[in-house]
Amino acid sequence: MSAVDIRGAVHPLVLPGVYAPQDDTALLAGAFADEPLEPGAHVLDVGTGSGALALTAARRGARVTAVDLSWRAVCTTRVNAWRSGLRVRVLRGNLFAPVRGRVFDLVLANPPYVPAPRGGTRPRGRARAWDAGRDGRLVLDRLCREAPAHLRPGGALLVVHSALSDPGRSLAELRAAGLKAAVVRRHWIGLGPVLRQRREWLHRRGLLSAGDDREELVVIRAERVF
Repeated sequence: MSAVDIRGAVHPLVLPGVYAPQDDTALLAGAFADEPLEPGAHVLDVGTGSGALALTAARRGARVTAVDLSWRAVCTTRVNAWRSGLRVRVLRGNLFAPVRGRVFDLVLANPPYVPAPRGGTRPRGRARAWDAGRDGRLVLDRLCREAPAHLRPGGALLVVHSALSDPGRSLAELRAAGLKAAVVRRHWIGLGPVLRQRREWLHRRGLLSAGDDREELVVIRAERVF
């Protein structure tokens, strides 16, 4: 994946070891731009990284909470909010743990989703931002299970991930939880350095065809209708 700017945003500071805004961030930002958002709406950015999406939501007048497991990401987002003159509440923790019992009008999520050969061990260091077990769903399954409890009636989840990590399963899990879910955006990009290194392994698993040099990203929108 290549680094990109989030439209209308100051280019964020990215500390070493923090996930920088990339094609998946931009795709999710595009889907977010299509969402109607009342002033003062409560928005949660899960796995905020550099805070690019959290800042985008704050610019739209939302009350924003951003969460990340990485202390570096938390510090980066706080600095970027200060640089931009925006108010964002930034919490450290694992997925929804720091906001237990709270509900939101919109949840944004760009979780780790890259299938990893050593899927039996939890990723460490920078790899925590992308590696997600052998099927790429180490975080996605939890996200799909836990997100519905944090949505107000009429609230929505926007989550981006690779087609390599089974969007159909995400849709099924979200629908089983009572949400109305559909893919709202798709985009093909060239394989980044991590996937290029794993191309043969992905081919053996049937996730890539021989000679494939692209992957598809998708954004899923899931709404709590009651």
